[in-house]
Amino acid sequence: MEANLLILPGLGNSGDKHWQTYWHKKFKNSIRLVQDNWDEPVRGEWIKRLNEEITKLDKPTILIAHSLAVSLVLHWTISNTNKNIIGALLVAPADVDSPQHTPECIRNFSPMPIVKLPFPSIVVASENDPYASFERKEYFAKMWGSDFVNIGQKGHINSDSDLKYWEEGQEILKQLILKIDML
Repeated sequence: MEANLLILPGLGNSGDKHWQTYWHKKFKNSIRLVQDNWDEPVRGEWIKRLNEEITKLDKPTILIAHSLAVSLVLHWTISNTNKNIIGALLVAPADVDSPQHTPECIRNFSPMPIVKLPFPSIVVASENDPYASFERKEYFAKMWGSDFVNIGQKGHINSDSDLKYWEEGQEILKQLILKIDML
């Protein structure tokens, strides 16, 4: 199956050294969502922009979300559907409900939706992510009906983690595609 990859960066966008940026360069079938305000995100505006991009899709698409964008995917799912969204790779979800883990500027993404996703998904978590406890990410995965992958001590799985093309993540994405193909 040849699916699009819709790359969804989180707070602050994903910089030049972020694995999402490397993937966007590598995968010709990738589209990168661009928000108007990366540093003071407004949930309604981010959902609207995501929905606009999704309605343009003309073939099956997998969402590749990082950090705050994981919450975006869940909020979008509550009030929107699209047959072209066939799966989601949810990397390092930020706990938007926890003031001790996340900055005030993303509090408007709270509460984190706790609903079963209508498509296959995988939550990828690091044991030492400062933006959510490991146990909370396990809980999210269970509530969302997602498979859960622990990649050890990789921080927030972002530019600071220095993952470049993040080959391990590409293998996890392949697992998700295989799961989708079996449906």
